Amino acid sequence: MLTFQQHTEAASARTRMKMKIAMKKNKAKIALGRKKAAKKLASPEQLKKRAEKTARNMLLKKILKKRGKEDLSFSARQDIEKKLDKKKAAIKKIAKKILPSIKAKDRAKLKKGGDAGKDD
Repeated sequence: MLTFQQHTEAASARTRMKMKIAMKKNKAKIALGRKKAAKKLASPEQLKKRAEKTARNMLLKKILKKRGKEDLSFSARQDIEKKLDKKKAAIKKIAKKILPSIKAKDRAKLKKGGDAGKDD
C-alpha cells in the first residue's frame, strides 16, 4: 500500500495507471478495512496525517482560488504540488492548529455509532 507521502507527491501518468490498477484489485479489502476503522478511534499518527492532509487541502484551495484541481492539466498539477512541497512548514503549523477539531470529529464519529463515514 502506498504511504501518505507517496500519494501527495506529484505522480506521473504511468504511476497513476499503476495506482488505478492496484486500487481496483484491492477495492474489497480497502472497503472492509474502512468499515472496521470506522468503528475504532483513530491513532494519534492517523489524526496527525488527517490534520496535515486537511491543511494541505486548505492551502491548495487558496492557491487555486475558484478553480478545481480536476480542471488543471497534469503539468499544472505537478507545479502546484511542487509549490505545496515548499510550504511544508506552513502545512505543519496549520495542521497543529486544526488537530483538536479533527480529534473532536473522530470522537463524534464514534458517538454516532461508527456510520458517519458511510456515503451510500
